[in-house]
Amino acid sequence: MSNRHDRQTKNNNISSDTAKAVVRRNTEEVQGGGNFDVFDELFADDFVDHTPQPNSASDKAGVRTLYQRLRAAFPDFHADIHWQTSDGELVTTYKTYHGTQRGAFLGVAPTGRKIHFETVDVMRVHNGKITEHWGVANLFSLMQQLGAWPPATQGVNSPLPPPTGAHVGRGDSTENLRSKFLAGLNEIPLLVNL
Repeated sequence: MSNRHDRQTKNNNISSDTAKAVVRRNTEEVQGGGNFDVFDELFADDFVDHTPQPNSASDKAGVRTLYQRLRAAFPDFHADIHWQTSDGELVTTYKTYHGTQRGAFLGVAPTGRKIHFETVDVMRVHNGKITEHWGVANLFSLMQQLGAWPPATQGVNSPLPPPTGAHVGRGDSTENLRSKFLAGLNEIPLLVNL
């Protein structure tokens, strides 16, 4: 583990409910509402995105720019949060984003199409501030919905088999969970981070 992680874990005084509320505010008020005053309140100045979009910076300014691009392309951009869980400072959120494309996005001219795509992300909340992010979003589906990628012609209704070794039991070590997670990602078709 990094020294930063050790220092943050030892000094963090907020509850998991408070950490989840911080992440929820980001999803609802910043991403969904475009309130960048709240963005400044929620994100630490030394924030690091470990899974930045291509051609995006991995710092606080890079995430602000990404959110602004999303809001410009999809003015009604919002998320349905399906669930959140926390483990210490780490908050994992599974959500579906929705919006209507009114501006250019990832090189696709405005289409007026309604879109939705799923995302799983993990944010570290330390002393009430978001300090780190890891995430995966199904941008492949988004690009298909925008007409930038042809839809699948077969197997559309076939569910994906569960990833090999997907069972996660109580007492699994962090490294074991990480290995299972990464093994599962290798079996999911083209997911891109957000």
